Amino acid sequence: MKYPSINLIRKLLKASLPVVLSMLLFLSCMDDNHWSASENYNEPEQGVFIVNEGNFMYDNASLSYYSPNNLTVLNEVFKSANGAPLGDVAQSMVIRDSLGYVVINNSGKVYIININTFEFVGKITGLTSPRHMHFISDSKAYISDIYGKSIAIVNPVAMSVTGQIDVDNHSGEFYQHSTEQMILHQKFMFVNCWSYDDKLLVIDTQTDQVVDSIEVGIQPRAMVMDRNDQLWVITDGGFQGNPFDHEAPALVQIDADTRTIVQRILFDLASSPADIAINTSGDTLYFVNGDVFRCSIDNPQSMEIFVETPYQGSYSRGFSALGIDPHSNEIYVADAIDNSQRGSVYKYSPKGRATDTFKVGIIPTHFCFKR
Repeated sequence: MKYPSINLIRKLLKASLPVVLSMLLFLSCMDDNHWSASENYNEPEQGVFIVNEGNFMYDNASLSYYSPNNLTVLNEVFKSANGAPLGDVAQSMVIRDSLGYVVINNSGKVYIININTFEFVGKITGLTSPRHMHFISDSKAYISDIYGKSIAIVNPVAMSVTGQIDVDNHSGEFYQHSTEQMILHQKFMFVNCWSYDDKLLVIDTQTDQVVDSIEVGIQPRAMVMDRNDQLWVITDGGFQGNPFDHEAPALVQIDADTRTIVQRILFDLASSPADIAINTSGDTLYFVNGDVFRCSIDNPQSMEIFVETPYQGSYSRGFSALGIDPHSNEIYVADAIDNSQRGSVYKYSPKGRATDTFKVGIIPTHFCFKR
């Protein structure tokens, strides 16, 4: 989701204060400790959760669940299992053992569910605008934040925030640093800063301190780690009129050990890459840049179109997320269409053969695979 600047948000809040107060009152009256299920599930087999972002301030985020064995999809599983909506802007999900942690960005919460029954187990609160969660151990995890200027340290067992990692660069011009995805390498967590930023932060997970940063290009949007401990980062380059600047998007390779840029492959200025994924053997990259492209980590210059977009000439809508099944290596491509109607998911074999398609919720934005 592309967020407006913090100053614009403040202006909007002032302009529509009665509406906002009414919505906040409604949300505050929702007791998420006493929900009642409207449907009972039991899905113990392997499957994939699709996190549907929903529209900002519409409280229409949802969670879908797909069974690759039965080729069936269940939509609104959180709402059906618990009798209440998921919240406002679902961003991501991570699984640890039998529990799923769903990050609800604009609601400022992480909901914890049973991954087989989809039932609500608990929640983590005290967050500003959470984006992604990454486990360091059973009792310690980080939660990134787009507006908090900090990363929350949480105890997932106690379901509580235990500390904060200050990432504020004290810039008055831009709201930095926002934090997004996280990848752990040895004891260091690499974090991309996407919104009005150009950095990867490096955090020592033993001291919970920022120890380094890497300038990769304007708005690093997503990243993966390959089998050779090389980080691959997609930058979207910002946009025309962006106060932070606008440049050609890029695919950037970084050596995680030396924290140096190995190479930068530039895309067309008018393009806007949306996501990146890597196969289970860690040797083939897939990324969305209008079409879905594929390339070898050994020869990234030789990119080929894996899935052609139905939206010719448009980079601003359509394919919104990628996921690769760790069991089958099948590739899942999310299509947000126009960001207002229910999105679609297309599934492909590693050779590019279409194997299934199904409807999900509004703005499918993240895949989470249940082993």
